[in-house]
Amino acid sequence: MDLSALFNDLLFDYTLRTVALGSAVLGIVSGALGAYAVLRKQSLLGDAMSHAALPGIAIAFLLTGSKQTLVLILGAAIAGWIGTLFVMSIVRSTRIKFDSALGMVLSVFFGFGLVLLTIIQKRPDATQAGLDKFLFGQAAALLERDVVTMGILGGVAIITMTVFWKEFKLLSFDPDFGATLGFPIKLLDILLTTLIVLAIVLGLQTVGVVLMSAMIVAPAAAARQWTDRLGTMVLLSSFFGALAGISGALLSSSIQRLPTGPTIVLCISAIVVVSLFFAPRRGLLWRWIRDRRNRGRLHVEAILEDLYSLASAHENPEHAHSIAVLRLMSAGKGGVDKSLKKLQERGLVRPLNSDQWALTKAGIQEARNMIKTRDGHNS
Repeated sequence: MDLSALFNDLLFDYTLRTVALGSAVLGIVSGALGAYAVLRKQSLLGDAMSHAALPGIAIAFLLTGSKQTLVLILGAAIAGWIGTLFVMSIVRSTRIKFDSALGMVLSVFFGFGLVLLTIIQKRPDATQAGLDKFLFGQAAALLERDVVTMGILGGVAIITMTVFWKEFKLLSFDPDFGATLGFPIKLLDILLTTLIVLAIVLGLQTVGVVLMSAMIVAPAAAARQWTDRLGTMVLLSSFFGALAGISGALLSSSIQRLPTGPTIVLCISAIVVVSLFFAPRRGLLWRWIRDRRNRGRLHVEAILEDLYSLASAHENPEHAHSIAVLRLMSAGKGGVDKSLKKLQERGLVRPLNSDQWALTKAGIQEARNMIKTRDGHNS
């Protein structure tokens, strides 16, 4: 399928448009709130809360007999919120660390949810059909009313985050200072975690319990590579989440039997990989280039210092020395010829012949300044 036909379907095909919009909403909300989870080193929170939401979905169905998205989301949110409170209580009242508490709550709640889901699936009627889609997601089953529900709840979460922007920033970077200023840090913590839980439960129908944690962590992890500013990180994280959601929907629609939820996760994973390698300052590629450049600069400085050390043994500081001696002094490092060429380009050394090199007056002064600066730092 060519791109023009694909984008035409995106605009006019009901199913694709609905899935893409729902996935984009999920990406925006989970990306924005996931930034706080990553900054607060609570990346496992998404995994724990998505699994903890499963019994809430099952109980909501058992109590109401309804499979309406709003009803099931409400049940998932309550279960996830209770799970969050359990984690906080365990951390505050025991010596168990945060990650261990998350693991305990995740396993207990998820196990309980699977038991309930198994009981529901064994009911004689057919009303329970489709509940298992919350395990692995079924974005193709999204309806327009589901997207509207996701948009409204997601909008409430984003607006709340915007209203409490300064408080959440303080909570993320310096909660102790915020407490000294009189801010209700514990309440803010509960509120922010509740919003993250809401973002998680919005995506259960799209990508499922198992994969939802990726939508919380991955967009924020990718955005973190590109910026040091919270506002920019939140915007980038939302953009990456929406981009992955729409890309996953388009790819799954163009390839038969390709599930949308896992495809969305693969798309955001690809964005993370690109960010890890190519983001300026933090990208692995640029770091490798900087490290190589720094190693080259240090080696050039070492050759200049070696020449100055040799010249200091003579009355004439511009006395020439054999390149073989320089190679011997730089044994194991290599690159003597290349370093001398760079020094020559800078006017710091000059060749007398193919084998003899000497410092220029500028080179002597540069070497003296370099040694003086280094000794000043070491003193």
